[in-house]
Amino acid sequence: MYHLIREGVLLYHAGVSLRRVLIGLGLAVGVGVPFGLALGYFPNLERVAAPILQFVRTVSPLSWMPIAVIALGIGDRAVIFLIAIASVWPILLSTASGVRHLNRSWLWLARSVGASTMHILIHVALPAVGAQLFNGLRMAVGIAWVVLVPAEMLGVSSGLGYFLLDARDRLSYSELMAAILGIGGVGLLLDTGIRTLEVRWRKSGEGRA
Repeated sequence: MYHLIREGVLLYHAGVSLRRVLIGLGLAVGVGVPFGLALGYFPNLERVAAPILQFVRTVSPLSWMPIAVIALGIGDRAVIFLIAIASVWPILLSTASGVRHLNRSWLWLARSVGASTMHILIHVALPAVGAQLFNGLRMAVGIAWVVLVPAEMLGVSSGLGYFLLDARDRLSYSELMAAILGIGGVGLLLDTGIRTLEVRWRKSGEGRA
């Protein structure tokens, strides 16, 4: 592992994988948070959408691989799509659950002073569900790294998943173990970063209070 880090091989592949995961997580947050807020706030919408969401959610992310290749081609876009569709669910469901369990008097108070639905969702509901959102994001990171290795089989020539499979094909088991440690190490750094952001968010909330 020291040899691969010194030559920059492991850091290069880790950087490529990290970029794909961050983009995929960004897309998952961009989709999951607004939909989660809407589902938690509008009970009728949740009743209508719940069967569809449960059906799609239970489909294995790897089952989307052929569709991803057909629609997006071989390369980064297909990998990012698989990471996003795998990691969006914990973010969406955690956000919806947080809004659903909010103290409704907060929402009624905001409504009574003339706040619009959009204002309530952004300025009341979203800050209040921060803890649930961060929990969902941490789960999403774990899922993203699980999906990363098979996703990087889709014709890409870089990334920790690709490097792991390449080392296996070359029977280079020392490099394979280094790739596994690299995947775990980068995943740990991501989780630590999210926890740090959560602590800062809580402190900033306490400061505003």
